[in-house]
Parts: sequence; structure tokens; C-alpha cells
Amino acid sequence: MNYKAFKKLGLVLAAAVLSFSSCTKKFEDINKNPYGSTDKDLEGDFAIVAAQLQQAQRSIYLYQPVPTFQLQQNLLGDVFSGYMMSATPFGGNSNNLNYNLLDGWISASWTTAYYTVMNPCYKAGNFSKAKFPETYAMSQIIKVEAMHRVSDIFGPIIYSKYNQPNADGTVDFDSQKDAYYGFFADLKTAIDILTPIKDNPHSVLFGKADLVYGGSYAEWLKFANTLRLRLALRIVNIDPTKAKTEGEAALANAGGLLTTPADNFLVDIGSTTHPLNTINSSWDDIRMGAPAESILGGYNDPRLPKYYTKAIDPAVAGLYKGIRNGINIDTKDRYVKYSKLAAFPSKIQLMTSAEAWFLKAEAALRNWANAGDAQTNYQSGIQASFDQYNLGSAATYYNNNTATPAPYLDPKAITAKQNDIPTGSPYLSTITIKWDAAAATEVKLERIITQKWIAMYPEGEEAWSEFRRTGYPKLFPVVINNSNNTISTTDFVRRVFFPSNEYASNGAAVQKAIATLSEPKDVGGTHLWWDPKK
Repeated sequence: MNYKAFKKLGLVLAAAVLSFSSCTKKFEDINKNPYGSTDKDLEGDFAIVAAQLQQAQRSIYLYQPVPTFQLQQNLLGDVFSGYMMSATPFGGNSNNLNYNLLDGWISASWTTAYYTVMNPCYKAGNFSKAKFPETYAMSQIIKVEAMHRVSDIFGPIIYSKYNQPNADGTVDFDSQKDAYYGFFADLKTAIDILTPIKDNPHSVLFGKADLVYGGSYAEWLKFANTLRLRLALRIVNIDPTKAKTEGEAALANAGGLLTTPADNFLVDIGSTTHPLNTINSSWDDIRMGAPAESILGGYNDPRLPKYYTKAIDPAVAGLYKGIRNGINIDTKDRYVKYSKLAAFPSKIQLMTSAEAWFLKAEAALRNWANAGDAQTNYQSGIQASFDQYNLGSAATYYNNNTATPAPYLDPKAITAKQNDIPTGSPYLSTITIKWDAAAATEVKLERIITQKWIAMYPEGEEAWSEFRRTGYPKLFPVVINNSNNTISTTDFVRRVFFPSNEYASNGAAVQKAIATLSEPKDVGGTHLWWDPKK
């Protein structure tokens, strides 16, 4: 990481969000319009409300400032998902990446969500609710997309009680179950607003606010339905009745789901450099993850050069070479010449049509109404991902019945064989690509989620969540575990603890939130509500 930037993180973040206050104190200040405009001003010019919603869209996956994004997502979900790993031995090689969760790192996910998503959505939603319901619907969809990611990192969050302080100034959290039920309720409201107007021309305000679909109600409805299905499957292991109800409602809606790459939820960040390009090329702080090398390389996947570049290290030159998580790294020079990420355009990818097809495949596997055929959906998901990268027909690929993830060998490990995952390792999957209708349900699920994981790249937060929910794709455990026995090496990291600034400003509420966890321990090894221990 750029340490000078990191030391100034608080100042940079504050400037980026116009000096918003903490979500758990000074509530009158935080809920004043951050641009200093009155409601009358807003009625005269939609630009301020539109700017708030644009800010919220760009902050779900923060594109600026880059040091904050690096902490919000890259050194968290992007690495825990297996997509990426850093060559940099931050903090003497004791940090998030080997399970010494650093408060100064993990707080970025919390503060960014409340400063730059929850607050502007709250203000824009309140202004729009009665006068511009379609814009209110947008604010609710953005809010759910952002805050479910925060809940999937921490568990309980402040959601339904946002801006509702208690007499002592604290603000209560929702348990993760209550937060998810709130997400479903807010999505239903938005879907009910957009469904009857899906084919109408968009309003001026909606069009100005939209950084994804150019003001299309129909596309936002597809996204909302797909998000509802995503969250329904997220809770299927703990609340199957609610999961089925919400999932089938999403599948039955007349607006449909994301279907083709033209439907992908990509936030336009203009001419600004994608934050991963900066971290990857300018700072040399992120590289390909070892599981990506194993899975994509083993499958001879044509998306491999779309995602990564070949290594230039003499030991592995000309190969796609990833770094294993949680290993002994003495200096940056050891692995920095392993595979970089391929360059990204100025669009932030948060959901794809490929994911939607894989969601439908799993829903069909669970016999949900209107889900269609699991095999057809599975193959359509692979094809949609190929189409996204202009790779032509995927038929040869998805009919391959022999390729499996490849063993991982690290020729530069400090201790010989320390980092290797050989054939026969319990962490090396043997799943093939071709659909097998006669396979056991669990094998079918692994096949779906493994291909879904490939297609969702580089969205590491979602990939990490799906790994925790399903155990797929099989990933490699850390070699060095610096968690002080708070995270199991073989069970992997399940969440992160609440930031110290939340303890300082809202401590009583934090303690009540911890009591709702599966274990009353605010540590990285505690399973979330939707992620029950098996």
C-alpha cells in the first residue's frame, strides 16, 4: 500500500465525502443535505439529488480515493475470494492477508458505506419518496446493493434504525436476519414502483441520477429482481422458506432478470482510472491469486488472458502465475513479477447477466418455480460470460468432461514445498466443467458455483460471500495464520470485527449487536447468520 496515503486516509476520505460526520453521532449534521441546499433548492434544480445518487453508485465499490478502495475491498474480499493476492509484505507481513485483521484497514468498508452511500440515499430518498417515486426506487436499490455487502462483511449493521438515535445518543443495529428482511422489503417496494412503469420514458431526475443504464426503468427493474434472487439464495441455508418466497417472487416478476451482457450493472466512472489499475500497475500492490491460476489454468479457460497477464519473473516467465494467500513474504521483489491483472475499463462491475443465469441454475436445482432448467441455465451462464468478453461460442468449453483445476506449485517459496497444493490435496477440486444430470445435488452445486466464481471476476466481495455460503470453489487455506487463534486455518475467515471507532462512538449498541452473532465473539472466525456452521 501507499503508506503516505494510508496515514492520511482519514483526511482523504473526509474530503471525498464533503466532511460527513460519523453515522452514529451528530445525527442532525449528517442528515443535513451534504451540499448545503434546502429542499426548495432541490425542487428548483434536480442536480443535487442526482449528484447524491451518483455519489452513492460510485461508492458501492469506491473508485476514488484509491487508498480507501484498497482497504474497502481489495485487501479484503478480493483476496479472501481467491481472485487476487498481494506481493507486498504490509506491516512486516502481518495483516489481513494472513488473518491479522487490522482495524485501520477494515474500518474503510464501514465508514465508506455510511458516509457515501447510506447518507446520500437517505437524503435523496426522502426528497423523492412522495414526488418522484421512481427515483425513490433507485435510492432503495442502491442502498440494498451497498448495505448487503457491508452486512456480508460484518453481520449486524445499522439499517432500519439509521438516523434514529436512542436517548443516550447510540443507534441500534439490526441483526443480520433483520437487516436481510429489511433488504427484501425495500427491494419489494422498489420493484412494485418500477414494474408498472418499466416501459415508460424516464423522468428527467431519474435520467440524471443514473450512471448505469441511462435512465431505463426496465433495466433497473431487472437489476432489482436479480439482486432479490441473489439475496434469496444467500439465506437459503438458514431460512429456506423465506429464501424460496423471495426467490420465486423475483423469478415471477414481469420485468425479468439480467439476461445479456448489455444488462450488466456497470457503474460509469467517466475518464477516471479504475482503482484496480492503479493498485495493480502504478503501485504493484496486487497480483493474481493462486486459486485463479489453478482453476482457470486447469480448465484452459479462454477468459484467463482477459483477467490476467503472463508472469515476467524468470522462474515462471511466460506462465500465468498466482500468489498463494497467507504465505511467508520477505520482500516485495519475491513475487511482484508474478501475473498482474489485465487492465480494466472505466466501469465498475457489480453484477453480470452471467451471475443471473447461475442464480437461476441454482434456483432450478432447488426446484423453485419459474427457474427453468438447471443445465440450460448453467450453460447460458457460461455463454453469457463468454459473450461479455467476445469469446464466441462456449459449447466446446462447457462440454469439456476431463479438465479439472490444476495443482499449484510455487518455485519461489521461502521454505520448499511450503506453498504447494499437489494432486490429491483436499483443497484441490476435481470438478469438471460439463454438466452431469446424474450427478449428486452437491456436485451440481459445486459445478454451478465454480463457474459462477469464474464469471463474477473481479467482484471479490460477492465471490467471498458465495465461498462462505457454499464452500465453493475450493480455495487454498493460509499458510501463516496470525489471528491469535480467532480464525481457523481450515475454516477460513468468515467475517471481520466491528471498527474501533464504532465501539468508541456507539459501544452499547455494538455490544447488543455482538449478542446476535452465532457466537458472542466479535472475531473473524465467527460465522454469520446466513453462514451456519456445518
